[in-house]
Amino acid sequence: MTNQWDAKLYDRNHSFVSELATDLTELLAPQKDYRILDLGCGTGDLTNKIAIQGVEVVGIDFATTMIEQARSKYPHLHFEVLDARNLQYQEEFDAVFSNAALHWITEPEKVILGIQQALKPGGRFVAEFGGKGNVKAITTALYQALKNAGYPIDKKLNPWYFPSIAEYGSLLEKHGLQLVFATLFDRPTRLEDGEKGLQNWLKMFANSFLNTFSPEQQVSIISDMENQLHPVLYQNNAWFADYRRIRIVAVKE
Repeated sequence: MTNQWDAKLYDRNHSFVSELATDLTELLAPQKDYRILDLGCGTGDLTNKIAIQGVEVVGIDFATTMIEQARSKYPHLHFEVLDARNLQYQEEFDAVFSNAALHWITEPEKVILGIQQALKPGGRFVAEFGGKGNVKAITTALYQALKNAGYPIDKKLNPWYFPSIAEYGSLLEKHGLQLVFATLFDRPTRLEDGEKGLQNWLKMFANSFLNTFSPEQQVSIISDMENQLHPVLYQNNAWFADYRRIRIVAVKE
């Protein structure tokens, strides 16, 4: 996990992250006077969408840059820098909501335990994040580009956790959260900024791999990846990320 993100680049070129989750907020269906925790709130766009439905929302994120951006955009809302692996809330929330955040945390049980403790009895956990097979083509191309250049492949640099429904569901139920809805689905996602779409995505979301190389080496790696992926992920003058998402609803028993 990193707490240093380029929040302005995130808002400028990756607004699809929150825009594609509109129906996830509908699945949350918050009732008036609910208190909701938005876990991994990023720059606060979904936190705000939830709040305008007449509920109290607390947005948390591990990235200080994201929280600073969220506070500047939505000064009327409550945001905090917190590590989701170490939540200290005790039965304070009617629901916990999370979009596109949980695949960044490779210690899922710590997060689930904190969520379970944060929820009131009968409270709901509604989330979407990368599931098994997410960005498989991109990851495969990255490893191949490193191999082609003669660089060592250190899979420990992979920052992502992409579970199956069975794997994640068993962790939820182990910690007192009953899985009541789950789906795993492909969602090819158009990246913004045309020809630069893939390189922007890599610089935003795969920097744990790329930051170990010089700027010149990064250009070479990305160019190799673009050549590999162009036949499968580039169409109609735009790049697409081969997203595969898991969406769940669980209830605290």
